[in-house]
Amino acid sequence: MYELKKLKSMLTAGRIGRRDFMMGALAMGVTVSAASAMATKAMAATPKQGGKMRQALTGGGSGDSLDPAQILDSYMIQVSFGMLRNCLTEIASDGSLIGELAESWDASDDAATWTFKIRKGVEFHNGKSLDATDVQESLRHHLGEDSKSAAKGILANITDVNADGPDTVVFQLSGGSADFPFIMSDYHLGICPAKPEGGIDWESGIGTGGYTLDTFDPGVRTLVKRNPNYWKEGAAHFDEVESLFIPDVTARTAALQTDEIDIMANADLKTIHLLERSPNVTVIQTNGNKQITLPMDTRKAPFDNNDVRLALKFAIDREEFLQKIFKGFGEVGNDHPIGPANVYQAKDIEKNSFDPDKAKHHLKKAGMDSLDVTLHLADTAFEGAVDGGQLYQESAKKAGINIDLVREPNDGYWSNVWMVKPWVASYWGGRPTEDWMFSQVWSADAEWNESFWKDERFNELLVQGRAELDSDKRRDIYREMQIIARDEGGSIVPAFVAYVQAASTKVGLPDQMAGNWELDGHKNAERWWFA
Repeated sequence: MYELKKLKSMLTAGRIGRRDFMMGALAMGVTVSAASAMATKAMAATPKQGGKMRQALTGGGSGDSLDPAQILDSYMIQVSFGMLRNCLTEIASDGSLIGELAESWDASDDAATWTFKIRKGVEFHNGKSLDATDVQESLRHHLGEDSKSAAKGILANITDVNADGPDTVVFQLSGGSADFPFIMSDYHLGICPAKPEGGIDWESGIGTGGYTLDTFDPGVRTLVKRNPNYWKEGAAHFDEVESLFIPDVTARTAALQTDEIDIMANADLKTIHLLERSPNVTVIQTNGNKQITLPMDTRKAPFDNNDVRLALKFAIDREEFLQKIFKGFGEVGNDHPIGPANVYQAKDIEKNSFDPDKAKHHLKKAGMDSLDVTLHLADTAFEGAVDGGQLYQESAKKAGINIDLVREPNDGYWSNVWMVKPWVASYWGGRPTEDWMFSQVWSADAEWNESFWKDERFNELLVQGRAELDSDKRRDIYREMQIIARDEGGSIVPAFVAYVQAASTKVGLPDQMAGNWELDGHKNAERWWFA
């Protein structure tokens, strides 16, 4: 078995040809048909350069910007983070943390000072050599009281960042942060070239990534071309990548089936069984921390009353929601953001479940016999959002809650509805660490605190957990935070769902794919190829 595996690896690496593989496999007793099938599969797994890859994405809009600080959804994560730019660190396909533009990093004993060594020999698309000043200015772009960066929350404990020579950057933190190197892999933190007068050039789209920008039409189309001087070996295999914003799942599916595109994000789970039967399509499922959320603006009535929030939490049938909207691809949520791929998910705590009597009990505590509320949603919020809202509407009636559904336009949803209307639909890709997720979305002053919820005990624990190096103590801290979020938080989290995407069989796929975000952690343009 070992020798056959070794033989397959040699074929995949191009060290032997198909004929030599066949002869070796036959000598080991493998049948001709089996050896031929093995050879075909192994050769297809060998990355090849060339071709124009066309993909249909969701999560875009006319307000999209090349500013990495203003990435709002998956389309621009793909373009900025997946093609044009690199970060200091990267989440590998197996979920581990590896260096990207940083070749190494070290922390002080209290984890409050971090020193990163910058990789040498890396060039921006315009030929400028990467140095520590580019990193310093790119990180400072997100800092300061006037910053509007969506990453401001996760970087709030940085008190200073300085270049120490051409290849060293030193971060000073307000307190210890055991997860700090993970934070440096965030998709907002792509490194851009520094301007001579200070600041960064984000407007041009120039980065150190595997592709250079050719055309950028926000909310419509982006075309990039392979960077011939890309510093990563064996990566960014396509000559060109065309990304189309196609929010309608039927249109995406039809485009894939008629060979108008090669890859589609967010397959339609209602018809996934039909897509799986297509001989020219591969359905790809990866499990991670993607979560559906229904955030309420806790500053505004009636959502400022926790009993109202609890009534709404007990009025949704989560199991029905998961099965009917996501065909069981995932697991029910418990009104906190820590998912099945997180180390410290508190699987032992009691789950909020559908209970109309409990919902009525909390309405009564709030001084109400019934409740009329409005939920704003659109399918760009998450695939099946409108259908999910209708399911929720029906289950809530059993608790005396009347939900008026307002279907908003897909275009402009993330700028005109999300964090603007009092109650909306949303989703998150999850984050690799608990501190990261809590800091970016649930902490009191987070830029993306979509429910505007503030809890003193929760935020005290957040600071403690961030600096705690003892894993058992850290687990206890994050367990309590999940309970607080469940019982008092401003978001309903009905489900964690798998990423389900599809590709033409012409597309070569790696054996292992990242599950931190969709499409191989949004790195498919770099990691996939045409077979």
